[in-house]
Amino acid sequence: MLKLAAIFITVFSTNVYAEEIVAPMPGTAQEATEQREGVVNQRQENQEKRIEEGVKSGALTEKEAKRMEKREQHIQKMENKAMADGKMTGKEFRKIERAQNRTSKAIYRSKHNGRRQ
Repeated sequence: MLKLAAIFITVFSTNVYAEEIVAPMPGTAQEATEQREGVVNQRQENQEKRIEEGVKSGALTEKEAKRMEKREQHIQKMENKAMADGKMTGKEFRKIERAQNRTSKAIYRSKHNGRRQ
């Protein structure tokens, strides 16, 4: 009986946890596009803020900051291209997200490489 109770608690706990971390699925293609666009824009703002903070603190040199800003501009062009038809597909979103992931890592590496302004 104890084993059965432990299994029930484990299964029950896992389901509760899974429900908490799963975001609600958008109902329409338009809602999906709006959600994806919001995620991309918020992330872009965060990364631009990280670049600005790196310049202010001296962790990023001017050359590094310009390089990161150029990457951000490229991502913005990707987003503009994806939204040209009024919707952002899952494939376009994943492509932009990968570019943002690479840029985020590049910002981190540049801020922590020991070069100071």
